[in-house]
Amino acid sequence: MRGMIKFNCLLAVIFFCVKANAQYTRHIIQFSYKGPSKHSLSAPSTYLSERAIKRRSKYQITLDSTDLPISDVYLDSIKRIPNISLLSSSKWLNQVLVQTSDSSALKIIRSLSFVKSAFPIATKINRSNRPDDKFSSEYIFSAPRSGIQMNQIDPTDYGNSFGQINIHEGEYLHNNGFMGQGITIAMLDAGYLNYTTVAAFDSLRKNNQILGTWDFVKNEVSVSEDDAHGLYCLSIMAGNLPGRYLGTAPKASYYLFRTEDVATEFPIEEHYWAAAAERADSLGVDMISSSLGYTEFDDPRFNYTYQNMNGNSTIVTRAADLASKKGILVCNSAGNSGGSTWKYIAAPADGDSVLAIGATNVNGVPAWFSSYGPSANGKIKPDVASVGDDTYIITPSGNIARGDGTSFSNPNLAGLIACLWQAFPEYNNMEIMDAVKKSASKYNNPDNRIGYGIPNMRKAFQYLLEKKFQRLLSDKWIKAFPNPFQSEFAILIKPKETGILTFQLLDISGRIYQSGIENVTQDQFLQIRFNNLGYLPKGIYYIRIINGRSTETIPILK
Repeated sequence: MRGMIKFNCLLAVIFFCVKANAQYTRHIIQFSYKGPSKHSLSAPSTYLSERAIKRRSKYQITLDSTDLPISDVYLDSIKRIPNISLLSSSKWLNQVLVQTSDSSALKIIRSLSFVKSAFPIATKINRSNRPDDKFSSEYIFSAPRSGIQMNQIDPTDYGNSFGQINIHEGEYLHNNGFMGQGITIAMLDAGYLNYTTVAAFDSLRKNNQILGTWDFVKNEVSVSEDDAHGLYCLSIMAGNLPGRYLGTAPKASYYLFRTEDVATEFPIEEHYWAAAAERADSLGVDMISSSLGYTEFDDPRFNYTYQNMNGNSTIVTRAADLASKKGILVCNSAGNSGGSTWKYIAAPADGDSVLAIGATNVNGVPAWFSSYGPSANGKIKPDVASVGDDTYIITPSGNIARGDGTSFSNPNLAGLIACLWQAFPEYNNMEIMDAVKKSASKYNNPDNRIGYGIPNMRKAFQYLLEKKFQRLLSDKWIKAFPNPFQSEFAILIKPKETGILTFQLLDISGRIYQSGIENVTQDQFLQIRFNNLGYLPKGIYYIRIINGRSTETIPILK
């Protein structure tokens, strides 16, 4: 709450400084409360997709007023004011974006009983005045080094991308069949130039893994003719050139949203980000991958200070934390200011519930440009790190190249996290994030360069598996599931003694159908599967486990 007050005061000061300047043509109108609505919390199907509702139900997420759309009464009142164009809205932040140069129209808006505040957020400027774009600190090298060629990993040949996946043992997840299937990721970026024609995305197009697109800057569907930055990031997650390149989550599904206008830098892009995150939530996505950050703007009167990086102040950080509250796992680049006077992370990486990702090279050495933490409220930031120094990417011409930037470390790790979540869908976003941190190389001694360090997917997998086994067993040392079974089942065992464990499947008369012996270690979980049992007649069977001095027989029903 304190952060929200600070945010409103900050913008009030900015507005006071610039309100008389006619160049500001776009404004945020914040409402005092949600107001009358045809929608209700008891009938979410009118504003949330079935998938979004299922996510909330699965993870026991309670709907609240932020889920409700902005009142049509408010929107219609704004639209009726002359010389006002309503551009977009944010139900989470209870605000709308309007365009006008008419100060009298703004005066009318401020007089409305349901309006809390109105302040400028952007203007249209001469783009030729900006000599470079905001990603100029990220470098693309069109001629790649010879890639690391895989001879041992089966079934997948990663080619050039092996190093950036192997640093996390990401191939462990892939080789166990987890490549992002069933996980939906919304990418928020500056454009996806030529993604519709680049060969590395053939499988995405063929398998209909691009679920939708929207350009929040231009209010149109197409996102393939603008900047290439989003294409680079998408390639790191979803690129697939057999034998030459493989992304970290090549079988996930994606929404491609453009929220960034590279030619200008104004807080309006934070509003676009919030609107896109809300769209992603309403569509039921699982994750957001965003390689964007905000600290300084074309008009320095909008600039943030390090104290604003406190997890609560900026539009984009508040939206990112709300997305996390809705059950979405939000991954965001930490920023590329490590070598500048600013030095620190950028919003929304400061969000308490945002996984901020810094950059290293394939040897784990922190990149000189990777932004520093902590957040202004003392949180460990960045949270973790991945390869963003000499990261292999795909260009709009379809070539393999290299690039530098936390923009690239973010999707590299986000894709692997998608694969991890695929393996353990019963855990919520914060539990998956916690496992990622616990698996990281500096978990016991985090620092302000790479946070908890470089995550290891094998360790994260084993951590979640053990946690799952503990939940299943509760206070028991053996359990069978599913029970009843059809043609197969498994038994989960936490051995009481180190040594030999004997197991048997018997019927009521004592006839043994399957049996075996395992060498076990005390308290180390073991899972044994019983397959091809469809031939057994329906009835009661028994599983007998002998572990040293301990013997237990449990019934199981077919």
